[in-house]
Amino acid sequence: MKSILLLVHEDEGQDARLEAALCIARALDAHLHCIEVTPRTTIASELYIGLGETSMLALGTDGDEANGVAVRDRLSREDVAWSWTEVQGDIANCAIAAARLADLVILNRTLDEHGVPDMPVIITKLLEHQCVPIVAVPPTQERFEFDRALVAWDGRSSAATALRASVPLLALAKQIELFTVGDIAGGDVPAEEAMAYLAQYGLQAEIRRISDDRAKVASRIAAECERWRADYVVMGAFGRGAWRETFGGVTRSLLKTSPVPLILCH
Repeated sequence: MKSILLLVHEDEGQDARLEAALCIARALDAHLHCIEVTPRTTIASELYIGLGETSMLALGTDGDEANGVAVRDRLSREDVAWSWTEVQGDIANCAIAAARLADLVILNRTLDEHGVPDMPVIITKLLEHQCVPIVAVPPTQERFEFDRALVAWDGRSSAATALRASVPLLALAKQIELFTVGDIAGGDVPAEEAMAYLAQYGLQAEIRRISDDRAKVASRIAAECERWRADYVVMGAFGRGAWRETFGGVTRSLLKTSPVPLILCH
């Protein structure tokens, strides 16, 4: 992982994204590509529509410019390589375009206070259009810790993709847990094979299985994070067909409530 994409946008989660991006870039000696996105604003008015639209866009641009200056000033005092691109348009579409040569994208799981921009929507669109892992951090996250990595393992291809993509980060962990809920379906990859895969990289993992007691899987993952003191979770995102409705619900729930960063891949 040498190319990290960071969304720059003035919202409650920006500081958490920036801190996580800096931590990961330092740990991996990676380049931080920052995209500052100014959403296009559509104004509807019966009278003086031209003047009203021009004024609103100018206010938005002034605010974005001040935010960009502050973030660039912060980056100039950090010990990471970085670059800066300014774009206008839909945030999700801009992120999709910028992520084509990214190894990792830094976003938030959900913004708790205002919900703008809608991070789950951005994450969903990005996962559907680009095969790139996403780090979704809580909006109040102070820094990204690497020591204890929990892999939510269901044996599906999306979980395997997330595991493979996360090896550079998992290599920095002191402990790795493969966490499974219930039985792995026939034809899917058992946790033992995932453990053997990690061992090929010199990474030791332990397996923890719990029975499926009809509790929500998202709740079981969150509870395990608390019990095991996980620093972050690696997991496949969404799914296809009927599985999309089941595992997609797990993803959506954790994007709303996870107390630790999620590394998502599809």
